[in-house]
Amino acid sequence: MRVVIAEDAAVLRELLVQMLEDRGYEVCAAVPDAGALRAAVAEHRPDVAIVDIRMPPTHTDEGLRAAIALRSEHPDTGVLLFSQYVETKYATELLAGGSAGVGYLLKDRVANIAEFTSALDRVAAGGTALDPEVVTQLAGASRRTDDLATLTPREREVLSLMAEGRSNAAIAAELYVSAGTVEKHVASLFGKLGLPASEDLNRRVLAVLRFLKD
Repeated sequence: MRVVIAEDAAVLRELLVQMLEDRGYEVCAAVPDAGALRAAVAEHRPDVAIVDIRMPPTHTDEGLRAAIALRSEHPDTGVLLFSQYVETKYATELLAGGSAGVGYLLKDRVANIAEFTSALDRVAAGGTALDPEVVTQLAGASRRTDDLATLTPREREVLSLMAEGRSNAAIAAELYVSAGTVEKHVASLFGKLGLPASEDLNRRVLAVLRFLKD
């Protein structure tokens, strides 16, 4: 299997090269940035590219952008994203083009060599390999979005006004309804968002945070 590695940390990059070559993989290139990654894939046409999300110059999402470009330019090359942390936004963007030949692992998975190479093999073969923690957080994000989708237009309007910091009385005045009606809407949306009464948690704040994340 032919592999290209893009990882800006020199020590980890060399570790990956040695680990894979020791197990029979052909590492065509090991590069430190997204530009070199795209050039290496265009030159070598590997079976799979291992891509760090955060690379020079800004160390934000250069790797992700390069991975999405590779999926379009070289659809036969699998892409295994590598990250120190779970970043559901980036995972979602990568998967938006389809899950075939895509992986997203946390870097600590390298410690389990068998698990790492198994994921690499699946991605190269056109399968999917997602870190269990990524799956857990993506599922949680999906549930949050589904909860918000159950709100009525009026409940979303009330929640939007809550996000502006308005009290129930101010919301009632804005919507030309009674304070009691607003209280019913607020109670309903709390229920739909799975926010039961609690002495330790401010449901109003939690509801607004859920809305803002969406």
